[in-house]
Amino acid sequence: MRAKSVPLLLLLLMVAVGCQALLGAGCQAATRKAAGGAKAPEALRQLTAPDLSPPARLSPANAAPALPERLRGIIRRVALPAGDKRLALTFDLCERAVHVTGFDAALVDALRHDGAKATFFAGGKWMRSHPEATQSLMADPRFELANHGWTHANMAVTRGQKRVDQVLWTSAQAELLREELDARRVREGKPALGPRPLTLFRLPYGRGGAEAVAAINALGLAVIQWDVVGEGFGGSVEARAQAIAQAARPGSIVLLHANQVPRDTAALVRALLPLLRQRGFATATVGELLAAGEPETVSDGYFSVPGDNSIYDDMFEDGGTGGRARKSPGR
Repeated sequence: MRAKSVPLLLLLLMVAVGCQALLGAGCQAATRKAAGGAKAPEALRQLTAPDLSPPARLSPANAAPALPERLRGIIRRVALPAGDKRLALTFDLCERAVHVTGFDAALVDALRHDGAKATFFAGGKWMRSHPEATQSLMADPRFELANHGWTHANMAVTRGQKRVDQVLWTSAQAELLREELDARRVREGKPALGPRPLTLFRLPYGRGGAEAVAAINALGLAVIQWDVVGEGFGGSVEARAQAIAQAARPGSIVLLHANQVPRDTAALVRALLPLLRQRGFATATVGELLAAGEPETVSDGYFSVPGDNSIYDDMFEDGGTGGRARKSPGR
């Protein structure tokens, strides 16, 4: 049985807006633990003015290599060889220009406690706002870091240099943080991890078609979407975990978030992981799935059915990175 998107507009709103509430003391403590003892952000907050400032480096010094033809297009899932029952849990870390969002460190702790692998699609501005958390994810060999645009721009309406900047600024910010991490590791007598360009991109709002995706692919990044929406279901955590487990197939890519929306994603993941094992699934990074099987692609980005995310084309200002331009239907 495939999980249902109920209600879909609520899910879309959660994905776009990000977390707007305060962190509790428990989350702060968990964030400090996950980030290696770093001080946690005290609050998730709206900024008094949009932060449109670029990173200290405008493009990565180590660019992604040319993308193989087999990885072009919008990848929804991966067809794996018979008997390979891996899937990818993916977590977006969104942050628009008008706010600073959070970090669900309890979720990351749950993944680490279980030994699960995961891919995190991080916004460049989010990484700049959360350097310790980003470096903690980078340093963990079970995790893969990927690109989610600088300020969550809608790639269906953002074009030209602005679209390129969304991609390259994010990759450059990741590179800067990786260099800082390696310098610290060397000072501590640990081996440097070395350069690792970002090679995967997730479309903010899931929006983008052939022209946008071709431009992103030309920068060396494969565009990764999902075939299982892991959020937006009604019912208890246990019921929602069951729905995700039942919807998953070998090679599935599951969409979740790690920026404190929804608030109970850590509990959901704790309930989900044993259910996946019971069904014979193992976790993998998206990169591992792509190396093992054949990508299944679509021509346009969407959540559950084509066109279900077109409401974002004029909902937020500045190509999706700014404040709300209009309310969603029914709100």
